[in-house]
Amino acid sequence: MNPADLAAWHRRYLQQARWTAEIRRHTYRQVDLARAGRVLEIGCGTGAILSELPGYTQGEVFGIDLLHPAVRFARDQQPAARLAAADTHRLPFPDGAFDAVLCNFLLLWVTSIPDVLAEARRVTRSGGVVLALAEPDYAARIDYPEPLEILGRLQREALEGQGADTRAGRRLREAFHRAGLVDVQAGLVGGYWSSPPAREDFELEWEVLRRDVGSALPVDRLAALQEADWQAWQTGSRVLFVPTFYAWGTVP
Repeated sequence: MNPADLAAWHRRYLQQARWTAEIRRHTYRQVDLARAGRVLEIGCGTGAILSELPGYTQGEVFGIDLLHPAVRFARDQQPAARLAAADTHRLPFPDGAFDAVLCNFLLLWVTSIPDVLAEARRVTRSGGVVLALAEPDYAARIDYPEPLEILGRLQREALEGQGADTRAGRRLREAFHRAGLVDVQAGLVGGYWSSPPAREDFELEWEVLRRDVGSALPVDRLAALQEADWQAWQTGSRVLFVPTFYAWGTVP
C-alpha cells in the first residue's frame, strides 16, 4: 500500500470517526477511560482513533494493526503511542496487560469475532473494559429516494465479496455476552439529517462507493446515480442510514 493510498484511507477513517464522535465521548465517560493506565486499540489502522486517545486518558496508549504500512502511518499521527504490527486474533501481550481494549470499525472484517473478543478479554485485567466503538450493519442500510436503493444493495454485495460480515453490528451485543464479558452495555448510533454534506465529504463517500461497486454498473449509470444522490441532498429528500452499533463490557 503506497503513501497516497494510506493518506486517502486516513481521510476516510477520519470521516467515519466524525460520524461517531459523540457516542465515543459518551462511551469514554461511561467507562471512565480517564482513569485507565494502559489502553490498547486493536485494528488501529492509520491512527484516526488512536490519535484522539491522549485527550481522554493520561495512561499509556498502545495500538496494533495487521498491516505494517498502516502502523508506520499511525506512528506519524501519534508518535507517543506504542505500536506494532500484529493479528487481532493472536495478540502479542500477556494476560491482563491492559485496563481497556477498544476497536472501531474492525469486527466486521475479522475472521472470527468470538476469537477477537476472547483475545481482547484475555489481555484486559479483571475489572477492565472491552469496547467496540462502532460496528456498522450494512445489511440494514436505508437509502431514500427509492431509485438510490440500488446503492445500498450493491455496496452490501461488494463488501460481502471482500469478506466483510455485513451483519456484524446486530450481532455485537450477543458476541460480547458470549465472550464472557459482564455488565454489557450496547446501543445504536442515532441518525439525524440537517444540511447537505460538504461537497468534499460527499465526494469522499462516493470515492469509496465507486471503489466498492464500480464494476457492477456502467460508468454513465454510476455517474447518473451520483448526480441523483447529490440532488436529493440539495432538495432535502435524501436519507442514508447505516445502523451502527456500539458495546462495552467488563472483564470479570
